[in-house]
Amino acid sequence: MLQVENVTVRFGGVTAVDDVSLDAQSGEITGLIGPNGAGKTTTFNVICGLQEAVAGRVRVGGVDVTEQKPHLRARLGVARTFQRLEVFGSLTVADNLRVAAEARTDPTTDPETAVRHALARTGIAHLAEARVTNLPTGLLRLVELGRALAAEPRLLLLDEPGSGLNDVETERFAELLLDLAAEDGLAVLLVEHDVELVMEVCSNIHVLDFGSKIAEGTPAQIKANEMVQAAYLGSEVV
Repeated sequence: MLQVENVTVRFGGVTAVDDVSLDAQSGEITGLIGPNGAGKTTTFNVICGLQEAVAGRVRVGGVDVTEQKPHLRARLGVARTFQRLEVFGSLTVADNLRVAAEARTDPTTDPETAVRHALARTGIAHLAEARVTNLPTGLLRLVELGRALAAEPRLLLLDEPGSGLNDVETERFAELLLDLAAEDGLAVLLVEHDVELVMEVCSNIHVLDFGSKIAEGTPAQIKANEMVQAAYLGSEVV
């Protein structure tokens, strides 16, 4: 579903992403981890069209989207959430989702059907008419996820969705992500600092450090990788 090929991003004289390649498959959750400043969010921005790369290609479902604007990539099924919560504070939960549902170009699905499905899928249907300004962080993360799902994506980019969640919320979120991949067939690319969450849900993990990819593999392989331990995980997770 996603192919990132030899992408490089520079800000002035600083190389933020250096010749990075990765992929994400439908029906699987793929992790993208590394220390702060490693280039994870910049890579996300390249994938969804918010950041231009100086080299490399991005393909979604086999379509080269490297030169496409974000809204065109969204029409191909790319949706994302953000590290910093981005919700429409003056709107209700349902209206936040409706914004995404009505922006879709697929005429075969009624936007209201998409909204109801996303509310039910994330377990927040009972909050449909609540103002988002009155909700705690854990529920706002679900609102963001629900809004992404209302766009009926094929590729879901999640940037630190576990931030601000307690242990119970994190476990429920993990179960939901696994369901979205296995039952809905989504390709999920997950940036997350909660290592336990990443190891629990991801089938494959890419590791960035100082803009370069230093490892790729299964959770077990990543845990055992000495370069990853030194750069990010430490030996305590082994």
